[in-house]
Amino acid sequence: MPLQNRVTPLGAIVSHEARGQLMGNRGCLHNDQQQLVDRRWTRPAWVTCSLVSNSGNKRKLMTPGKYTELFFTDEATSFAAGHRPCRQCRYDAYTRFQKAFGKAFPEHGERPSAVSMDKALHASRIERHSKQQITFEADLHSLPVGTFFVASGLPRPIQKFSDGYKVWSFDGYAQIELESDQLVTVLTPYPSVQAFKAGYFVGP
Repeated sequence: MPLQNRVTPLGAIVSHEARGQLMGNRGCLHNDQQQLVDRRWTRPAWVTCSLVSNSGNKRKLMTPGKYTELFFTDEATSFAAGHRPCRQCRYDAYTRFQKAFGKAFPEHGERPSAVSMDKALHASRIERHSKQQITFEADLHSLPVGTFFVASGLPRPIQKFSDGYKVWSFDGYAQIELESDQLVTVLTPYPSVQAFKAGYFVGP
């Protein structure tokens, strides 16, 4: 049975055999039996990391007392789940996101601190008590590439690509035709969407 450490664009942490392209860290969420406990974070810094450590050593998953390794199918999924690039192992992506974030929210400064960005993201991604994903409504045509959303009558998450819209699954994406003139429920946190609009390019 695969470990419960795959994250969907809806913010759910599930058990699935699919391999991830990126790893996430938001603190220790598991017990000594490698099972998730009730908490879904232990700190406001939710980061997305490279699968390869700086040392090159293979990490044992869900080590007791250590952070829980979460996995995402791609970067857009990690953003929808509320994460941002790690400053240590994904420095280039981090600085690009930092620059775009500062452009989108000048009140945070041109180079906002990680603490400042994490505070804004944390207030926009998950309800503290219910632990439900925070969403917002927007016109589909206004969304930047890399944004995840759900449309009326289509409960599965959809990502906007440069060549249209695609429905997400652990097995990959499937093209879908949608009218751009409609209101949708956006899954990607508002600050990240604004950073996309300000120039952050979401990678694979």
